[in-house]
This record gives sequence, structure tokens and C-alpha cells, in this order.
Amino acid sequence: MGVGFEVLKTDAKSAARLGILRTAHGDVETPVFIPVGTAATVKALPHEWLEELDCRLLLSNTYHLFLRPGHECIARLGGLHRFMSWDRAILTDSGGFQVFSHRQLRRVSEEGVYFQSHLDGSRHFLSPEKVMEVQLALGSDIAMVLDECTPYPCGRADAEKSMALSMRWAARCRERWGREGIVPGGVFGIVQGSVYPDLRIKSIEELLGLGYDGLAIGGLSVGEPKDLMMEVLAATVPHLPWDQPRYLMGVGTPADLVRCVALGVDMFDCVLPTRNARNGCLFTSEGRLLIKNAAYTEDRRPLDPECSCLTCRRYSRAYLRHLFMAGEYLSATLNTVHNVSFYLDTMRKIRDSLWSDSLGKWLEALEKRPE
Repeated sequence: MGVGFEVLKTDAKSAARLGILRTAHGDVETPVFIPVGTAATVKALPHEWLEELDCRLLLSNTYHLFLRPGHECIARLGGLHRFMSWDRAILTDSGGFQVFSHRQLRRVSEEGVYFQSHLDGSRHFLSPEKVMEVQLALGSDIAMVLDECTPYPCGRADAEKSMALSMRWAARCRERWGREGIVPGGVFGIVQGSVYPDLRIKSIEELLGLGYDGLAIGGLSVGEPKDLMMEVLAATVPHLPWDQPRYLMGVGTPADLVRCVALGVDMFDCVLPTRNARNGCLFTSEGRLLIKNAAYTEDRRPLDPECSCLTCRRYSRAYLRHLFMAGEYLSATLNTVHNVSFYLDTMRKIRDSLWSDSLGKWLEALEKRPE
């Protein structure tokens, strides 16, 4: 029960590693990118297409499902897997980032978070214990603790205060999860500390004593310069447990994924491929492509000649531009299936390069390609 993790191979020239994340709903090869299905759906994509892309792990969001349709409703319908007809693994974020995003609608206290729904203004309260109870009702394979996502910029004193609150919440989350005894899912702690490496290390030390199944790095990619993000990561990742999965939350571009894998990160999620797809920004082997550009009006080529996704196998750039300019719903679907496929394929190539000891060459080639 819970989750397990095994490191299968390490890279000789970096901190990258190949692994297997074992869950109650199947094994997941790592490094892995997790498509974001906030409200129990990856926007614009039916689940059978995700299965065709060999997606093994999805992310859904506790905050959103708590508000609509409600975790009690989902539990009565058999849990989140049955509700959304997805028999593979699901990770549920705690909602800490959403509370951070809607900070004008919330008040943080030692007890938890009081907030107004962004949907209808109704008032709610989430404590660390309540967040765990919601995820237990959903039947998550991997549940995340409630944390306070520290904004950037943030002074050291405020960052330390925020991190300390997150660690006290983490202890309460772990106690509530453990009270259930044996459960089918696992639970991850979240490292905080803003851009201060010593606070990050202190956060890890506190989480290690709580018996989590894995640790995530939160509170990055919230506005800080990318080089600073990478500097903080490089100082943080070596202190994470070797025999547990390392999860970087909310990052990033395809090139970011490769750089962070080289630092030793195993798991990633980000809304970038799906959000960009709906806005007509597409990731290709030649760099980003803005499909609305007039240059594609009569372009008969596939979106990406190196991609074998449904979109690239069948449709031209000209047709994809037409759909986007006409505001057709199909535009979001075809663009999203390509971007998600590109991300998943990028991770497959990273894993293949680790098996063949060629990550360095692959990273070098990627760095020369425009993002």
C-alpha cells in the first residue's frame, strides 16, 4: 500500500536518475511529466487520447474538486478514479498554490486558510487535517500536504516564518493521514523556503522526520529569475532522500525539464503545455511556434515533422491556423494533444538517453535549440 520508489540507474555525468514509482494504479517510469487535470480533466483532451499517449499519471486539484462538485459527492460515486473514468495513477495537489493565487480572497492563520470561493464568493475553511480528509475521500494515489506558497520577492524573515508555518502544517497533515492506518495512497511533503538555500535545507530536515513517501519542491517558478531558480534547485536537491521520488512543482519548459532532470529531479507538472496550446503557442522540435502567424496561412506541412501525434499525422499548419483564427473548439483539442504529446515524448527521450548514457549530448543539442 502507499507508494514505492526504486532507482534503476544513475547518470555518470550528472545527478540524473532513472526510476520506477509504484502506485496502487500502476507503475510510472521516472523522470516523468504529469499533465495537469485540475478539475478531473486535462482541458480539451478525452482520457482515451491520454491513454493512447501512454500517460500513466495525472494531476488533479483538491481545492477545485472541494469546491465543485465536492469531495463527498465524488466519494459517493466511488472515488475520483471511477468518477473520471481513469484507472491509472492520480496525484492530487493540496490547493496551497490556488490559495496563494487568490490571495485577495483568503486569510491565513495557524489553524488553516479561510477563503472565499473564486466561483461564487462563498466562504470556506481548509485546515491541514481537512485537506488530508478530502484527498482520502478522493482516493488519491499521491496526496500533497497543505502548505503556504511563499511569494517572490520575499524577505528572509518572512520566508522563514512562512516556511515554519508550512512545516507545522506538514506535521499535522502527516498525523491525520497516518490516523487512517493502511491506505491505498501515499503522501508527499513539500519543501519551502523561498530562494534561501539554508531555509530549504532546514525545511527538508524537518520533513525527513515525519515519514513521508516522497518530497516535493514548492514555491519556485513564482516570479523569480530562472537562473536564481536553478541556483536554488542545485543547492536543494542533493539534500533530498536518495531512495524517494523528488517532485518539482509547477515547472516548466521542455528545456527546463532536461536541466532539472540533470540536477536529480524525478517528477514534474506544469500547465504550460495545455495553457499555451489553447493560446496557439505550440512546442516543436524547431522551437515554439505561434500558429496565428500569417506565415502559416497556406503552409501544408505538419506542425512538427518529427512528431507522430494525431495532430501532426493528419493536419496541416494551415488548417490548425484556420481553426485557431476561427475560434473553433477543435483548435484547443488538436493543439493540446500535440503539446502534451511533445512533453511526454520529451520525457521518453530523456529516459532513453539515460539508458544509453547519452543525456549529456542530448542536453547539449537541446540547449542550442530555441525554447
